[in-house]
Amino acid sequence: MKFMKNINWGHKIIVVYGVFVLGTLFMVYQSTLQKFDLVQNDYYAAELKFQEVIDASDRAKSIGGDLVVKHAKDSIVILLPSFFNGVKVKGKAQLYYAADKQQDQNFDFETINASAAFKIGQYKKGNYTIKLELIKLGVKYYYEQKIYI
Repeated sequence: MKFMKNINWGHKIIVVYGVFVLGTLFMVYQSTLQKFDLVQNDYYAAELKFQEVIDASDRAKSIGGDLVVKHAKDSIVILLPSFFNGVKVKGKAQLYYAADKQQDQNFDFETINASAAFKIGQYKKGNYTIKLELIKLGVKYYYEQKIYI
């Protein structure tokens, strides 16, 4: 404590300022190590087509019924609303993981009985978003649902 009494207030300000500068430099260094991915590499072209997604989503809401997504061990089961039952439906499913682009998975499928199942293989536990693009009789429908795996 005797040492602290011998340091005047000017030296204490310099020490506090030095600690602040070192802390700021450390945070800048840590931020350069942070990994980030764009949601899409061609985001501008995707933005131009987004009105189609909005229209398809509105059509999906207007038909009623609920999309059911179930996770079972190493697979995902999707149950479509009864509106899609009995008719050939083509679709694309994207399992989107916002934190890591490498975890995203895409599946193409066709169904008549309004259900589909996919093996998901290697994955990180976390929050995913299932993005479904469906085509029934030439009309597009779009669903999006969050799921924890």
